[in-house]
Amino acid sequence: MAHQSALIAEDIEAYLKAHEVKSLLRFLTCGSVDDGKSTLIGRLLYDSKMIFEDQLAALEADSKRLGTQGGEIDFALLVDGLAAEREQGITIDVAYRFFSTDKRKFIVADTPGHEQYTRNMVTGASTADAAVILIDARKGVLTQTKRHSYLVSLLGIRHVALAINKMDLVGWSQQVFDQIVADYHDFAARIGIKGFTAIPMSALKGDNITEPSANMAWYDGQPLMRWLEDLPVEDELQAKPFRMPVQWVNRPNLDFRGFSGLVASGAIRPGDKVKVLPSGRESIVERIVTLAGDLPQAAAGQAVTLTLQDEIDVSRGDVIAEAKSPPAVADQFEATLVWFDDEHMLPGRPYLMKLGTRTVSAQVTEPKYKVNVNTLEHLAAKRLELNEIGVVNLSTDAAIAFDPYAENKDLGGFILIDRISNRTVGAGLLHFALRRSQNIHWQALDVDKRARAAQKGQAGQVIWFTGLSGAGKSTIANLVEKKLHAEGRHTYLLDGDNVRHGLNKDLGFTEEDRVENIRRIAEVARLMVDAGLIVLVSFISPFRAERRMARELLEPGEFVEVFVDTPLEEAERRDVKGLYAKARAGELKNFTGVDSPYEPPEHAEIRIDTTRLAPDAAAEAIVHWLDGAGDRRS
Repeated sequence: MAHQSALIAEDIEAYLKAHEVKSLLRFLTCGSVDDGKSTLIGRLLYDSKMIFEDQLAALEADSKRLGTQGGEIDFALLVDGLAAEREQGITIDVAYRFFSTDKRKFIVADTPGHEQYTRNMVTGASTADAAVILIDARKGVLTQTKRHSYLVSLLGIRHVALAINKMDLVGWSQQVFDQIVADYHDFAARIGIKGFTAIPMSALKGDNITEPSANMAWYDGQPLMRWLEDLPVEDELQAKPFRMPVQWVNRPNLDFRGFSGLVASGAIRPGDKVKVLPSGRESIVERIVTLAGDLPQAAAGQAVTLTLQDEIDVSRGDVIAEAKSPPAVADQFEATLVWFDDEHMLPGRPYLMKLGTRTVSAQVTEPKYKVNVNTLEHLAAKRLELNEIGVVNLSTDAAIAFDPYAENKDLGGFILIDRISNRTVGAGLLHFALRRSQNIHWQALDVDKRARAAQKGQAGQVIWFTGLSGAGKSTIANLVEKKLHAEGRHTYLLDGDNVRHGLNKDLGFTEEDRVENIRRIAEVARLMVDAGLIVLVSFISPFRAERRMARELLEPGEFVEVFVDTPLEEAERRDVKGLYAKARAGELKNFTGVDSPYEPPEHAEIRIDTTRLAPDAAAEAIVHWLDGAGDRRS
């Protein structure tokens, strides 16, 4: 590596010691396709002398073979490492690179310019302190420039450089530069970017990258590297109230119990009063423990273990916070959501929500609108598609401690995870708790589920019948209820068609309405189980996610899934209601098995093959299974 500091060769220990105390700045480059993001980062690495000699030799060889600069060094190849990136000359994934100068260390994220990779840009921006938004001087402010600028503003990045690149291709024209700055200024003001630094440059030629450019004497501002070195970012988190999400309850022996985590903001000292959220219990910090020994203080960015004076219940996912200025606790929120997944977002569908170290079940209860990032217009929306951005209401199955994202990224930023595939499907920013969540509290009741079950001489339970239309669910469920009723059991049958005449009469058959249909029925079934009833639910319920949601509303052993397994051909042959014929004729849209999917259970407790069992025999087999499983306890 070409020596970036003479100390590396003369006194390596002195160099490393000086390196330890340098501040670290995380920033990203973003903008439209071919604006020169990868070339800029390659130039920064090259000019800061962070390239090993063998890397430089490989770069020169690759530039001749794959480069776009006529045999000259193509700095973009330092960053674009994927074969597809080099073949197409574009950035696909987020590439992170480290470099340093005498003043500061840097981690830079090179983010994709294509709209289809917007989700990758959000990933790169989520940890950034600053953003360098590139613009091709020949093209000016483009759609993706606006999209990425909107996301930069949304993610709370306050330090923005507008890097107007490829000035060499417009004759180093100040007039071109001034016009682009004026155009961008109007848009920036509308999206909340209060200030930005505009820098004319040529990443390929090195103008205004590390040193002022002789080709643009009319520009009297800083080159990009000096702007990055001088940004004040170090003390912002330490000035905020103390927050530490608990990562691990540290219990190496009977004599020690501590709570480990990364301090997200603020500072803490032994003797400080803290509050544990969401429980609200308070205590005093006794010790701040690290492998190197106890500390007199811990601040944002440090990983520590805290011990408390009182024996209070603290678990992974809880937040230890400054007692006089704690975060809020709620289970319903307004949030901005960026959708990452090819499969669209469905209101009412349960996802996993990860915020800090806490993971809870969450639903988008109401999409309020989506944002057209070009016009900033708010558009009505029932769903969000890939890369769309919307404002939604969220609810979680448990109260969580949070701060608005604008105040604390660690306690205000979250991701949504698909419960079946474990894919990250969205990322969001919490705005505030909905007032309704603050006005509603659980009312203590003297007669509980156990008392109601004892009165009826049975345990409440849900027997959930799922299968294609025409599979025979309702027929079998009706026979099962008759047999249970004859035995003196207290039952109720919720049938899909019957419920749509009342409770769910406002719902159609879109994916969104199907999800809401099952969500309502699952909640009703839970109330009936609480009342001590055996509830038979007969619904197509085509999606595994919603059936899992219904199961997780109940206690272990209270949910029995019965898969009425009938091949599509057989169900269509029966077609008792004539629905398949209408669907095939195009008169019924979103019909399960024809133009809407059915996801069969993977681990149903009971499977009924209706090609082998008549309805009465199937009902008898189900009752026999229930008896054998011991789920109908007296």
